[in-house]
Amino acid sequence: MNDTPTVYIVDDDDASRESVEMLLAEMKVAYQSFESAEAFLESYQGERPGCLVTDVRMLEMSGLELQEELQRRGVTLSVVVVTGYADTPVIVRAIKAGAVTLLQKPARNHELWDAIREGLAKDVENYEQELELRELQSRIDSLTPAESEVLDMIVDGIPNKTIASRLDISVRTVEVRRQHVFSKLKADSLAELVKIVMKTKNSS
Repeated sequence: MNDTPTVYIVDDDDASRESVEMLLAEMKVAYQSFESAEAFLESYQGERPGCLVTDVRMLEMSGLELQEELQRRGVTLSVVVVTGYADTPVIVRAIKAGAVTLLQKPARNHELWDAIREGLAKDVENYEQELELRELQSRIDSLTPAESEVLDMIVDGIPNKTIASRLDISVRTVEVRRQHVFSKLKADSLAELVKIVMKTKNSS
């Protein structure tokens, strides 16, 4: 994660784009500007934390289509939508695609700044959670198939003797695999082990 948050401005209207640039410069926030969604997608390399500020109506790919393309790519960057055409279908589609908020053009500076600040804060939180989940998943992926079998049964609350019987192995072998599971997942208790498994399953 980058230490410096960046705001990405995507708007084919020069005046609107420059207005946001001036606000961010005044607030001393790093930003990058793009005249089209396609130019942003070509340039963006997944830097986080960040916030995307985009218009809905643009000549080629719209701001809503950009949101949906980011979703398709698995990018959870915070998005603030600014539009002069905020009818109900647009609002619903933007929020469903994960927009932090939708503002009517021309947005007041304090409204836009509050939305961007909220977007950046949410993106920091979301990205930290994503990093945690990646780390937890990498621990689970480090298990051997035999250890994964034992993990599934441990989480289901099955005793060692029953696990041994079902897998046709000794109780001692189950205990060894159980130790490996706790060690690789860095879990100090059964409760912690179950939480790790549930977090990764819920994120799937």
